[in-house]
Order: sequence, then C-alpha cells, then structure tokens
Amino acid sequence: MRYWLVMPAAGSGQRFGGDLPKQYQLLAGRAIIEWALAPFLADARCAGLCVALAADDARFAQLPATSDPRLRTVHGGAQRADSVAAALAGCGAGAEDWVLVHDAARPCLASEELERLLAAASQGGEGALLALPLADTLKRSGEDDRVQRTEPRERLWRALTPQMFRAGRLLEALELARAAGQVPTDEAQAVEAMGGAPLLVAGSALNIKVTTPADLALAEAILRMRGGG
Repeated sequence: MRYWLVMPAAGSGQRFGGDLPKQYQLLAGRAIIEWALAPFLADARCAGLCVALAADDARFAQLPATSDPRLRTVHGGAQRADSVAAALAGCGAGAEDWVLVHDAARPCLASEELERLLAAASQGGEGALLALPLADTLKRSGEDDRVQRTEPRERLWRALTPQMFRAGRLLEALELARAAGQVPTDEAQAVEAMGGAPLLVAGSALNIKVTTPADLALAEAILRMRGGG
C-alpha cells in the first residue's frame, strides 16, 4: 500500500510552556518531531511527507530528517485544520490516494499500530483512525467544578493519530468545515460532518501526545523501553 503523510506543526505548544515550541523539545537526543516522523521516513510505502510549519519557523530546516527527498514543507495556518488542508494541497497526493495525518508531538507510535491502521483502512470505507476505548469513569461538572453526573463510558473512544483518509475526501471535508465556520479538532470530525463513519482501530496507550514536561519524561521512558533512547 502506498500512502502520504501529512503533519501539522505550526503551533507554538503554549500549554507546554517556555519559548521553544514543544515539537522541538529534545527527547532522548532528538527533537520530538523527529521521533514523530521516524516511522514514516523508515517506511518505503510512504511516497511523500508534508509538514505544515509556522511562517517564521527556522528550526525545522536544521533537522537531519530534512535530507530525505520525499519531505516537503508548507506554511500552516492559525488552526490545525488550516495546516492540514495546506499540507494536503502541497503533499503531491492525488484525490484517491491515502493520506495519514499524524501529530508532530506524538513521538511514540509503534510499528504494530501503523500496520493495524493501514490494514483496516485498506478494506475501504470512509477511512480509519487509531483510538483507545475509554476505561476511566467519566464525570461531568458544572461551572463550579462540582460533579453534576456520571457519564456512561460504553462505546466511547479517545481519538489518537495517525488518522487515514483519501486525500480528496479529507480536503473537501476540511474546506466545507471552514466554509461553515466550524473548527474540527481532528480530521475524523470533519469527515463525520459530511456523513462519513471512519473506522476506529485499537491503538496503544503508549502512543501519547506530549503536552506537558511530565509527558516528555514519560515519552522518554517509553522510547528507552523500546531501545530507541
């Protein structure tokens, strides 16, 4: 199976703190974004990669990964959906080609997860995404942060990345969302708004997204456990 990889990386990662965007924080000797790109750079089935960067980003070009001839960059936008749309338009994929969207701050994707996603999406349908069934008890609060009720968790999943769709279908979904004034928080939400029903593929709890310094320490422990530190 041939596919393209799109990565939105134009954000500043304000929740992480500091002046350095979180995708460039060092993790086991490499920038987080390098770890996030690594599984796809190592995969011969990945025909091309496109990373959406902030207009003033001067750091990405200094990374060793940029020597790969399959890698392109574009300027991202204010919202995730804007960056993904820009990267889709610039990645070189045809409308019927498969495209994976992966977070720049998700450095611990395992090869087994990627294989499950590719296998599931190749069966057809509206695409697929890695996700985790919720295991914790869910509480809904009022404005005073006191519990109002307990929410049922059956059939609820936490969305991960990569998420995988036909390039033309995803670009259309993102453009329709923008025209409607909607800001989808992930690509599946945009496809759902068009009536699509992407397949949920069980991912790993170790496929974490680095948001805080504590996440960075956890990600390093995961990579060292796998021998990648």
